[in-house]
Order: sequence, then C-alpha cells, then structure tokens
Amino acid sequence: MKNMNILKDKAIFLGWIMGLLIIISLVWILTQPAQANYLLRSVNNILLTAGDSRRLVSYTPKPGGKAQLMGYWYLMNNAERMFVFACFQDGILVPVGAVVSDNGKVSEIIPLSSHAVQVFDFIPQSILQMYVTRIESASGSGGK
Repeated sequence: MKNMNILKDKAIFLGWIMGLLIIISLVWILTQPAQANYLLRSVNNILLTAGDSRRLVSYTPKPGGKAQLMGYWYLMNNAERMFVFACFQDGILVPVGAVVSDNGKVSEIIPLSSHAVQVFDFIPQSILQMYVTRIESASGSGGK
C-alpha cells in the first residue's frame, strides 16, 4: 500500500512537470511574433543612436523543418537581411546582429548594446567565424 502511494505521488509530480513544460512551450511558440517585433524596435533604436542609417523593416519567420540557429531574421531597408542573435563572452550573453548580403554572405557583425561594444573586441575570431559559417549556411537554406 505504501509503495502504491509513493508511485501515485511520483506520477502526480511528473504530471505537473509535464503540464508546466507544455504550457511554457505553448507560451514560447505563441509569443514569437511579439518578441520579434519588440526586438525589431529595440535594434532600430540602437541603430538610430549609433547614427547608422540602416533600419530593420520586418521580421521574417523561420521556415519549418530542421532546427536552425537561435535568433531572428529581419529584412533591412537596404535590401539586405540581418540575423539578430546572442553569443557568449565570459558567461555573458552579448547581443549582436549579422548583416547578410543578397548572396548569403555575412558582410558585417554589429554589437547591439553598450556592453556588447565593450566586449566585442575580446570575442575570439574563431568564435565569430563559427557563427558566420552557421549564419551563412542557414541563409542559404531558407533564411530569406
């Protein structure tokens, strides 16, 4: 009888955990467009503050299918695209944007916060090159 109660308690606990994970997943999926639009406004404010004339125009959702990089694709006002993502430097997320030309090549990586500007020079080139390679491969596979 005692074993049945323990088993029942574990099943209830597992059910709660699974329910929470399902709710969190649904909230994450259903709020993606709102998160992307908020990020679009934030990045445009950063570009405006930096005196850059480029602006993000619209969010381009990821196509379904295989998993890609964690980040958001945007169209820019100069017919280029920008992939906004975060990389790690000393255990801290550093927000950056990679400007991708029409041919799918990364032409520039822009730090997107004051902290990112400070630590951007300390990010190893090998790490940045790894991100560039992944972005270019994702760009060629339907990042448009």
